[in-house]
Order: sequence, then C-alpha cells, then structure tokens
Amino acid sequence: MLDAGHAAAIAYAFMLGDDATMIGPVARGELGQVWRLTTSSGSWAVKEPFEPKSDDEIREEADVQDRALAAGIPTPAVQRTRDGEPSLAIGDVHATVSSWVEMRDRDPYLDPAEVGSLVASLHRLPLPDVRPEDPWYREPVPADRWDELVRELSAEGAPFADRLASYRDELVALGELVGPPSRLRTCHRDLWADNVRATEDGGICVFDWENFGLADESQELCLVLFEFGVGDPVRIGAIYDAYLDAGGPGRVEGRATFSMLIAQLGHIGEAGCRQWLEGAASSPEREHAEGWVGEFLGQPLSRSAIDGILDALY
Repeated sequence: MLDAGHAAAIAYAFMLGDDATMIGPVARGELGQVWRLTTSSGSWAVKEPFEPKSDDEIREEADVQDRALAAGIPTPAVQRTRDGEPSLAIGDVHATVSSWVEMRDRDPYLDPAEVGSLVASLHRLPLPDVRPEDPWYREPVPADRWDELVRELSAEGAPFADRLASYRDELVALGELVGPPSRLRTCHRDLWADNVRATEDGGICVFDWENFGLADESQELCLVLFEFGVGDPVRIGAIYDAYLDAGGPGRVEGRATFSMLIAQLGHIGEAGCRQWLEGAASSPEREHAEGWVGEFLGQPLSRSAIDGILDALY
C-alpha cells in the first residue's frame, strides 16, 4: 500500500522533479484510489489499484489513453518511467502516474451538447481491439441472484433491504429486455458522471480507462443518455442531437439498445450489496457499500424510464 513516504521514489522514477510531497488518498473509486503528488515541476495524480494487474494490462490502458489524448480527447496525460514503463512497482502495488487535472465534483448536469459531442469523438476514435467482451456489460443479473440477495440482506438487517425487495420485479423485467450487441468496437465502457467531469478551466475531461474493451457503441450511448439526460427530455434530445451532429456512429433503436445499461447497473448494484454483506458491522467497507447501493437505488432504472428516453428521441 502506498503512503506519503513514497513521494520521492515515485517522482524520481517518473522524472517529475525534486521536492516531492504526496497527500491522500484524495479520491477513491471501486478499482483504486488516487494520491496527489507535488514536485518542483507541478502536480501529478498517482493511482493505486486495489487489485493487482499484469504489466500487459497496464500497458494496454496507457496505450489507449495515449491514443485518445493524441486524437484530441480531453483526458489526462500518462507519465512513463525512465525505463519507458507506465507503472512503478512499489511492494505489491503497481502505481501509475498521470497529469493532474483540477476537476469539479461529480455532476450529471454537464452541458448536454458538450457531452454528446465528446461521446461522438470517443466513438469515432480508432482503438485497438485487444480486450474482449465482458459479461458485466452484456449479461443481466438473473432473478435467483436478486432473490438470494433480498433474503440475505433482510436477514442481516440491511437498511436498504426493503427498497431492494420492492425493486426486484422491475430488475427482473429489465433483465428480460437484454439482447446481444448489434456490433462491437473498443469503447470506454465506464462513461458515468464519476468519470466524465467538468474541469476548473471550463472544459470536460474523461478519466479512468481501466474498463475499456469491446462493446456496442449504441448501447454505450444509451448509458450516457440515461446518466446525463437525468430523465429530462430536453437534455436527452440535446445529447443525442449533438452526438449525431458530431458524427457519432451509434443509434438508439428500441429497448434492447439499453442492454449494456441494464446489465452494468445490475452488476453494480449486486456488487455493492455483496460488499455490504461481506463487511463487518460499522466498518468503513460496509459504510462505503451502503453509499454505493444508495446511488443504485436512488436513481433506479426502469422500463418506463427507458420508454421516456425513447419518447424524447422519437
């Protein structure tokens, strides 16, 4: 695990200057946490993954991010070590470093035209197809797993157990809408408001490329319409119009186009529930999981929400 004492070693390895100090973690996601490194040459984001990754995986992620930045996609610049590697082994941690971006808090109400144009740029970007499809993005959580979770959460007295129980039938019905992708290309696959942020200089920036891989760009577009449309027909239409005007290749063609959104949200909700069950009472892990599940249940996807998006477009 990283600590502030690793600042000098990281700065030296990545050739970032002298007088290194490191604070944090200043941000946390589900896959890792971020420290802020400050040196004589500026500030840098140091990412510490929670689970080990292979050198090849880290190189793939750095290559995709490099390609995106070179094509004009607003994303942090990957830093490399003196040996040309995108990571540094510190104990069992492979730390990565990127340029520091002053970003604002998570906000699904970003300018819809900017969001649509950005996603179109991502979908026009030729990226290598080096990572296959993943069940996380195309297979729904089956009914028996929701039933099992409701039973276990109720038995453990989870504060959100009743809300999940009341949502169970809708989750199962959504799962029945899921169909295969119409075509595949390399996508970001994690374009939630956590990873598409406004910056202090007035732009927007795409973060966290760890989940990239093959997916249906039309299905990823539907995720964006749900997340950044926030149920507002005007915003939904503006995102889609801007996407089409910017040459985005995806098209929304009915309920099945929302398959990736349905599958991914289901797996996110299930993972949060499992984390809560595995955490000890009053532990930070359980507290974090409760917030995670709260987000999942706080803006629930439904068939009527999908139909509302379709109505806004057609």
